[in-house]
Amino acid sequence: MTAQPEEGPHVVVLGGGLAGVGCAHRLGDEGVRVTLVDRNDYHQFQPLLYQVATSQLPAEDIARPHRTIFREHPTVEIHTADVATIDVANRTLTLSDGDRITGTHLVIAAGARPEYFGVPGAAEHAFPLYSVADAERLRQHLQSTIHTGSESAGALDVVVVGGGPTGVEITGALTELMAALVATERISKPGTITVVDRGKKLLGAFSKKSHKYARKRLTEHGADPRLETGVAAVHADRVEFDDGSTISTRTVIWGGGESAASVVGSATGLPTGRGGRIDVRPDLGVDGHPHVYAIGDVANIPTKDGSTLPQLGSVAQQSGVWVADNILRELHGDKAKPFHYKDKGIMAMIGRNAAVAEVGKRRHQLEGPLAFAAWLGVHAMLLSGAHSKADAFMSWAWDYFDRDHAATVEWSTAPQRIAWGDDSADVPHIEVDRGHSTPSAGNN
Repeated sequence: MTAQPEEGPHVVVLGGGLAGVGCAHRLGDEGVRVTLVDRNDYHQFQPLLYQVATSQLPAEDIARPHRTIFREHPTVEIHTADVATIDVANRTLTLSDGDRITGTHLVIAAGARPEYFGVPGAAEHAFPLYSVADAERLRQHLQSTIHTGSESAGALDVVVVGGGPTGVEITGALTELMAALVATERISKPGTITVVDRGKKLLGAFSKKSHKYARKRLTEHGADPRLETGVAAVHADRVEFDDGSTISTRTVIWGGGESAASVVGSATGLPTGRGGRIDVRPDLGVDGHPHVYAIGDVANIPTKDGSTLPQLGSVAQQSGVWVADNILRELHGDKAKPFHYKDKGIMAMIGRNAAVAEVGKRRHQLEGPLAFAAWLGVHAMLLSGAHSKADAFMSWAWDYFDRDHAATVEWSTAPQRIAWGDDSADVPHIEVDRGHSTPSAGNN
């Protein structure tokens, strides 16, 4: 069956992450007909995935059903399905069941997936951290490992691949988790958390001061940064490095990079570049394909100096709203405008009382409580664009930061949930594949 566009504009949005939701929300505000297609029935808030993985938050707290987000937007239709192919020439999505959805406009916001760079065994044995299902899978693995192997030598040791924000944040959270488990006598000795990166420093995109701060705080909490080292192979029970050394471990967490969602490869005629992402014009349109746009992590969004914007939540959210405004301009007979990104800075949480943030055009450096305040402000703004109860997140976040003691992890019960919805039906359906690899961590 083929869903043909009705009279008037019909925008098909592929992907329900920050970019896709931002776009659909803005168009819905103006009464434009939108069909949002995503393989999941929920929007996930990726900045907090590491806290789900380390049992600081239940998965439901960072996954809000799309139908709840768009409850007051009658012109936005939600379609939960896998997309098999993209026909950009006809602005049509073919679903895995053979159905097709065609629009007058197509916005590709399919997100990203882990990039393993051809490392043998990484896809099979490493745990990526790019989706709610990934985070929940890792949490269950850690729980099982602690319950069954805490007395075995090296059983609790973890190797984190990638020294960027994802790697640093999960490393910091794991060191706190190990300390809490020892303090509550669940284990007798903490596992060693090793964070590995080919670069010479942690948080490579940050300043030298942040590099030193991150390394110092992680080391103080028991982590072992191992820099200028690459991963040669990942096995079920060990990691091999390019210097010939190995570490025995049952847990390898992969934060070493990302590429465009696999569905992008199903489309012919799309210009792609670094990371397999779609190259777009400054106005976020795709050359050679009128009324087709790409936004968020699936796109290489150009800057004035010829580089591309990083894959950040703020870039995704802002690009989603911007492309919606460009579509509205087009519908009113006006010209599309080049995307202007409002840079709010870069930041990373290192632990309960440790964070770094570089804010503003001049990258003013903050550490500790002030850095956390900046982190909270930016993420609350992102969250408010997709969740109606950002105040609940704010209350939880301040409570999280103000406590001086390490989190006590309850393995038998989940922490109290933030109630995103008003009834029990407003609960996301999170399906966790027990295997390690994820075909695509994108939003399609």
